[in-house]
Amino acid sequence: MRRGLLLTLLLVIAPAGASQQLAFDTAHSRFGFEIRTRFGQKIEGVFPRFEGHITVLPDGRHQVRLRMFSQYVEIPDRPRYTGWMRGEEFFDAERYPVVEFDSLPYMPGVVENGGDVQGTLTLRGISHRETLRVMPPECARPGYDCDVTSRGTVLRGRYGMDSWQIALSDRVTFVLRTRLTAAPIP
Repeated sequence: MRRGLLLTLLLVIAPAGASQQLAFDTAHSRFGFEIRTRFGQKIEGVFPRFEGHITVLPDGRHQVRLRMFSQYVEIPDRPRYTGWMRGEEFFDAERYPVVEFDSLPYMPGVVENGGDVQGTLTLRGISHRETLRVMPPECARPGYDCDVTSRGTVLRGRYGMDSWQIALSDRVTFVLRTRLTAAPIP
């Protein structure tokens, strides 16, 4: 039985008004970002500390809540770049230690087939509506047997991160590879 049909059946027999939270597996998920230099070099960063969950709403839709802790952001093997990313000109981790994404409710088929998830990104205390593009999965049980991979590109200048415009692109792409700890409970 396809996972989508099983999930639909589980939601139909769930108690009315009940919602469930599915926690992110922090040991097997990976959240990061990419930014390009004006010379085409890709710089990749990671958020080694984060937390999040998916809420299965009573009507069957899902909603994501993600918090990435900017004071731990790093550019692997590049301590100077890591310092810049944590500093005032980029994430300003001392004043804004958390990057948050709260999605609008979406249908679970987005995870099974790919599609867009819209929500509010809060970065450096500034919030804007942004879109994550969920990629079609590579397995029958995305989030359990393979990653749910999503990407969202934002303009860093909109969030007050406008330093180094000569050397770095304004476009930052968040790359989220998510696994869950448990399946929905019937």
